[in-house]
Amino acid sequence: MVTSSSVFLTARTCCLRLQPPSLVLRRRFCGATACSVSLNGNTSNKKRNSDKEKVIVISGPTGAGKSRLALELAKRLNGEIISADSVQAKTGAFSSIVLGYIYSKWLDSVVSQMLQLKVYKGLDVGSAKPSASDRKEVPHHLIDILHPSQDYSVGQFFEDGRQATKDILSRGRVPIVTGGTGLYLRWFIYGKPDVPKPSPEIISEVHDMLLDFQTDHNWDAAIEFVVNAGDQKASSLARNDWYRLKRSLEILKSTGSPPSFFRVPYDSFRENLNSPDVNDDFSENDISIQNIQTDLDYDFLCFFLSSPRIDLYRSIDFRCEDMLSGADGVLSEARWLLDLGLLPNTSSATRAIGYRQAMEYLSKCRQQGGVSSPGEFYWFLNKFQQVSRNFAKRQMTWFRCEPMYHWLNASKPLDTILEFIYDAYEKEAETLVVPDSIRMNKEMRNSREANALKAYRPRNRHFVGREDCSSVLEWIRSEGCKSEVSCVEGAA
Repeated sequence: MVTSSSVFLTARTCCLRLQPPSLVLRRRFCGATACSVSLNGNTSNKKRNSDKEKVIVISGPTGAGKSRLALELAKRLNGEIISADSVQAKTGAFSSIVLGYIYSKWLDSVVSQMLQLKVYKGLDVGSAKPSASDRKEVPHHLIDILHPSQDYSVGQFFEDGRQATKDILSRGRVPIVTGGTGLYLRWFIYGKPDVPKPSPEIISEVHDMLLDFQTDHNWDAAIEFVVNAGDQKASSLARNDWYRLKRSLEILKSTGSPPSFFRVPYDSFRENLNSPDVNDDFSENDISIQNIQTDLDYDFLCFFLSSPRIDLYRSIDFRCEDMLSGADGVLSEARWLLDLGLLPNTSSATRAIGYRQAMEYLSKCRQQGGVSSPGEFYWFLNKFQQVSRNFAKRQMTWFRCEPMYHWLNASKPLDTILEFIYDAYEKEAETLVVPDSIRMNKEMRNSREANALKAYRPRNRHFVGREDCSSVLEWIRSEGCKSEVSCVEGAA
């Protein structure tokens, strides 16, 4: 059985593995207050690229408040927001290999492939989209640009995000990229792999080659076909992830090589990080990444907003409840997806946390003639909350090993955090140091916190007793099984 404390120790081991050997030894023999460690600690000193245009990146786990922070910051800096928000899907070897992020088997099994959700029209509640008034006050980009039946890739986000950045800078405004998708943000910052784009002929050919497999729902035979074509790693893809299976075959047909053949720019950054020259440049009491040579397109100011884990989990649980309250919640949007003819876990939108669980629950209710018991509802709610908390934990694991981010404590006053980021942007200081007053510790501080997490149980605000879900069950009985074709057409 895996305990919270064992996960904590494994996470620390993971990050230590990513560091240069000499740096690992120094951490072991110097006190936490004596060293300035940007790769795994919190007092980071990163050299600024003052000759480049500045781009702010704000990330953090789901429910941490990064969207509100980005909105208020945009108001102060005359900025515009580029959405890179995230949801979770199953881990796939395609993404792991292409991103060059296989540094340990444990990390590969924990870090999930993440997909953007705010790009989809009609999916507002589960993606926590900004309100119409917020979007009117501050321009937002990459929101409501696709129909839920369409897939969206990290490569497409790179192209869309970089173009939006150029457009914002050309207007003399400040790009603020915000979201929790580690894969999207990594490509956005470091660049994308140099994989040739397949021709329309190859796309059509691959579609025809896999069409019968997909029509017959014969995933295993499709995997065998692609493996025999040359991609041995295709067998590790998330089941029914037809988009990435097609993409793998397109790359094979276009280049003659599997996706794992292509490296990403981030690999070069890691190699520089581990180079002997960099190790020699580290001083005994000032370990940072400021001496690493990088060739990034912009001066990225990256911040990771989080809060103490118990507080974060409680906030996530409450937010899941809120998404199920009222007539126009996640269940209503899940009904819309089902009426589109989509099935759970078959596309980017239907793999999303909240939507997948709601679609599965609502499908079961429909099979039962629109009837659901309180026990079934609470099982669904608990599952929704659990996968949301697990996703937040995976986000923190991912970014804990990302050296570019300054960690900020979301439980501190918002104005204080805003003032710090504002000053960091306006000032031309060569290094950036997060003050103790707003710094967030990346690791759990002690065994007491680990034990508290182990004993954590949700305490709902709205849905507590059997009668509290009666309105939801009545909606399922009277409305949940009705098709809303007109709404589907309106959002298309």
